Amino acid sequence: MTAEVGMRVVHARYVPYGHAHYAGHLVDGAYSLALFGDVATELCIRTDGDEGLFASYSDVQFRAPVRAGDCLQVEARVVRVGRRSREIEFEVRVTARGNPERGASAADVLDPPLVATTARGTVVVPG
Repeated sequence: MTAEVGMRVVHARYVPYGHAHYAGHLVDGAYSLALFGDVATELCIRTDGDEGLFASYSDVQFRAPVRAGDCLQVEARVVRVGRRSREIEFEVRVTARGNPERGASAADVLDPPLVATTARGTVVVPG
């Protein structure tokens, strides 16, 4: 196992309606950050054989809303490798979204996906 720049992990997730906190079935921004933690954990396991610890975010951008009923892709990609640190770029993309105008359970695939949240963060792993 070796951490290399460009290594990436992608998770897929459906956003349950029970996670909506605001009008319009909006989900709070912390939801995306929790997903970043999950995907960073798998990335650390794959690169270093350890779950690692999240140390910091240097940038977080909420670019579009995440709503209950969305299908998401969550990506983590290594952009810098230190002795014990890994700098990671994160992205949440909405790949499908409900379309209530067509019916209560109707949904559309978004092509291209909608970039909802981006971030850059640092994790540390045992030396």
